[in-house]
Amino acid sequence: MTASGAPLDAVRARRWFYEFDLPDGSRTTADLPPGVASIHETRREMLDRALRHALGEDYSRLTAADLACHQGWFSLPLARRGFREVLGVDAREAHLDDMRLMAEVLGIGNVRVARLDIEEVHAADIGEHDVTIMLGLLYHLENPVRALRLARAVTRRVFVVETQLVPHVAGDVEWGSQAFQRSLKGIFGVIDETLETHGPETGTHGICLAPSLPALAWLLQRVGFENVTRVLPPEGGNEQLVRHRRAMFLATVPPA
Repeated sequence: MTASGAPLDAVRARRWFYEFDLPDGSRTTADLPPGVASIHETRREMLDRALRHALGEDYSRLTAADLACHQGWFSLPLARRGFREVLGVDAREAHLDDMRLMAEVLGIGNVRVARLDIEEVHAADIGEHDVTIMLGLLYHLENPVRALRLARAVTRRVFVVETQLVPHVAGDVEWGSQAFQRSLKGIFGVIDETLETHGPETGTHGICLAPSLPALAWLLQRVGFENVTRVLPPEGGNEQLVRHRRAMFLATVPPA
């Protein structure tokens, strides 16, 4: 399907966060410093590989939810790949407007959007989906464990999460007395975005807890997922993922 002139003109008239391929063979201009935009391509390649490994190639009977869908960079390719329906969830109406516009330009009809804040939403507001993705969101949240529990509650089969990481610290800590100690399973770093909540790519509350790699892997199992598997970046992929400053995991839901 070819986009009509007016929506395509609206897309061309501005900069975007992502470099979308347009029906006329052109691309949107990403509003990012040189070299940074590669993170989007790398994550999409990793997501594609993870889903093919977990589900094969036929998604026609499956639904998916993208938690923090932004402009639809991950949601719209899922819809094109044949998912029966893809739900894009985001706290910012401007992002959902962008996703609607891009879906119209690309001729993608099997998507819908919902304005919901992951910090506050309940599972019933999202519904249950075969696949849930949460890419680039967790480290912007002040309640990341709640978000992972939410993801488990709305996921029927497969969950994919990707996040920035903080360095891990191992060891034991006193737990009420010098005589009682507990081993650290992982840590969270507290990041301040309180003066940036007006920005389109920051958290909505400003207090951010970013996990260490062991913390995320441990938590995915504790909130109810199984077969928690690290998705490794491709050779030559984005430097943050290659240097393990970010990580992606695929986790599955145990059979009922």
